[in-house]
Amino acid sequence: MTVPAPLRVLVVDDEPLARARARRLLAEVGGTDLVGEAGSVPEARAAVAALRPDVLLLDIQIHDQDGFALIESLPEPRPLVVFVTAFDHYAVRAFEANAVDYLLKPFRAERLAAALERVRRDLAQPGDLAARLAKLLADVEQSRAGA
Repeated sequence: MTVPAPLRVLVVDDEPLARARARRLLAEVGGTDLVGEAGSVPEARAAVAALRPDVLLLDIQIHDQDGFALIESLPEPRPLVVFVTAFDHYAVRAFEANAVDYLLKPFRAERLAAALERVRRDLAQPGDLAARLAKLLADVEQSRAGA
């Protein structure tokens, strides 16, 4: 059996402690190559262009900008995005922006591992992403309607 190549990960968060925690959890989970970190949207934009990561672990609120502005400013092909935030009210918008997953801080290594597995599946079968995102969005809307 062939071992998959490590996922190339860029961590984007304006909080140094959050970046340190992400580094630690990525090392614990394994199967990744942390190619860089960024503490601002301009730094992240430059890092994406230079490092070509597979996935961004992306905070939503970054100083005076946000992770959505970063995504919108990136040229195609964009890296896949796993939002990492303390705010649950951005979830629908995140999935509308084609996020692969949405992790609420503080998250555990098991939850990060599950998100990274989704990234691997999306990289292996990119055609399934739109259908899965539509289902996730419908599930979120349904759970809101029932709440």
